[in-house]
Amino acid sequence: MNRSDLAVYFIMGTENCKEEPLNVLEDALQAGITMFQFREKGPRALKGEEYVEFARACQRLCNHYHVPFIVNDDVELALKLQADGIHVGQKDMALVNIREQFKGKIIGVSVHNEEEMSKAVLNGADYVGIGPIFKTTSKPDAEPPTGVSFIKEIRNKYPNYPIVAIGGITTENSNEVLQAGADGVAVISAICQSSNRRETVNRFKTKNY
Repeated sequence: MNRSDLAVYFIMGTENCKEEPLNVLEDALQAGITMFQFREKGPRALKGEEYVEFARACQRLCNHYHVPFIVNDDVELALKLQADGIHVGQKDMALVNIREQFKGKIIGVSVHNEEEMSKAVLNGADYVGIGPIFKTTSKPDAEPPTGVSFIKEIRNKYPNYPIVAIGGITTENSNEVLQAGADGVAVISAICQSSNRRETVNRFKTKNY
C-alpha cells in the first residue's frame, strides 16, 4: 500500500445514502476516490445473504476501477470475499490475530490516542485512521473530536507512517487536516450527501495533490 492510496478514502453503507448506493459508489469511483471501505452498519443495515451480495457488488465495482476494497470490522466477510484489506477498531479482534489471517493484505486501525497509535505501529498495522477530527453525524457513538493537533503530534513522532483522518471532514476543512500532516481524508457524508458527488471528489483530490 502507498500513502497516496489514502488520499480520498470513501466509506459507505446503504444507510448513508439518499439514493441507490451502488450509483453513489460508482460516481465516486469514476471521480477518482483512491480507496473504498465497505461499512454496512445501523438499525436498517442489510443482513444475511443481502448483506453479502451488496458487499460483492461494491467489490466488483472497486475491482473494475482498480481501487482497493476494504471491509470494516467483519473479518469473516473480508476472508470470504478475499477483500484487499480490513479496517478494525479498538474493540475488535487483536491485530496480531488479524495479521495471521490476512497475510499480504491491507490492515487499518482506528486510533484515538498515543497509546493506541504506538500499539498499532508495534503490531504491524499498514495505516491508521485518526479521528474524529471534527464533530461527526455519521457515527453516533464516536469519541469526542480531537481537532488537528493530534495529527500534528503523531506526524512529528512518525514522519513516514500512513495516516488518514476521519470525522466531520468536508471540502472546506480538508486543507487544515492535510496541512497538519494527514496523507488523506476519509469521508462518508461529504460524498454520500453531496448533490454533485463528482465535483466533491474532485475538490478533495485537488487539495491533496
